[in-house]
Amino acid sequence: MALILNIETATKNCSVSLARDGEVVALRELNDGNYSHAEKLHPFIKEVIAEAGVALNDLTAVAVSKGPGSYTGLRIGVSAAKGLCFSQDIPLISIETLRSLASSVEVTDGLIVPMLDARRMEVYSAVYDGTLQQVRPIEAEIIDESSFSKWLASEKLYFLGDGAAKCKALITHENAVFIEAKFPSSKEMARLSYEKYKKNDIEDVAYFEPFYLKDFVATPEKKR
Repeated sequence: MALILNIETATKNCSVSLARDGEVVALRELNDGNYSHAEKLHPFIKEVIAEAGVALNDLTAVAVSKGPGSYTGLRIGVSAAKGLCFSQDIPLISIETLRSLASSVEVTDGLIVPMLDARRMEVYSAVYDGTLQQVRPIEAEIIDESSFSKWLASEKLYFLGDGAAKCKALITHENAVFIEAKFPSSKEMARLSYEKYKKNDIEDVAYFEPFYLKDFVATPEKKR
């Protein structure tokens, strides 16, 4: 039996789940429009452990969303995951944030385009088929009226994630379908992390770093 703790902090959704053989048995998440990871992550971990009636030393592995996403959010999630793996001497599993988001929908007649909001009209995105095979790699891109035109000319594209909302006014092709209220969650990580665990697809705890995609740019402090 594999008991895996899943941590998702790449966006404003602070999400923790505990899964047994890929099935979620306890979940805590908060997506109130703010970055609450520093305050909520560790209490959520304690709560899902308690709800499942297990202890930290019962964990088989810890999975963490690897990015891309919020620089600070990813740092918080990865630091917590590493700490647990070191203290319990268990494996660390990383899950691509966009693939996890893509797995929250099922399509049979097109491609899935998960999008995370970057800044202004920029998004982090990738393209997946209905079996979650990646058909276009992860990119940071500025969205305009011609974005994804070569794909849209021949098949439906299902856009989802907090980056998709701001693209709806620009991408108006009839084959563009926008799915609302979807965000990366530890719920979707459960099956993916279990599959990677069975393959022993794990990370080096000491050297693992999040996938930022872009360098961190600090916002200048406003003058008072």
